This record gives sequence, structure tokens and C-alpha cells, in this order.
Amino acid sequence: MGEKLIRAAVNFFVRSVTGIALIFFINEFLSLQGISVSVGMNPGTVLTSGILGVPGVALLYGIGFYGIL
Repeated sequence: MGEKLIRAAVNFFVRSVTGIALIFFINEFLSLQGISVSVGMNPGTVLTSGILGVPGVALLYGIGFYGIL
């Protein structure tokens, strides 16, 4: 049981760090392209990317693009 919990915590941490890095680089890329959609880096986005991973980051940007329609 303890090993599964540690594995899940490490998995969550890796997904969170990867998600925040993706958000940072995608925000910078979109800014350079002149697209005014950016996802903030806050506890909600960390949780979303930590739980859902890369699809969670895509979901956050989908919501952002939907908001500018």
C-alpha cells in the first residue's frame, strides 16, 4: 500500500511540473504569435495538470480559446 501511494505522489508531481512547464512555453509561444490566449499558473491549473496530465493542459487551453469566441 505504501509503495502505491509513493508512486501515485511521484506521478502527480511529475505531471504537475510537466504541465506547468507546458503552460509556460505555450503561453510564450502564443504571445510571440500575437494570440491573446493565456492560461494562468495557479493551484487550479497545477491540480488539473497533475490529475489529468497533458490532456488537462489541452483542456485548459480549449476553455481559454472557447472564452474568446
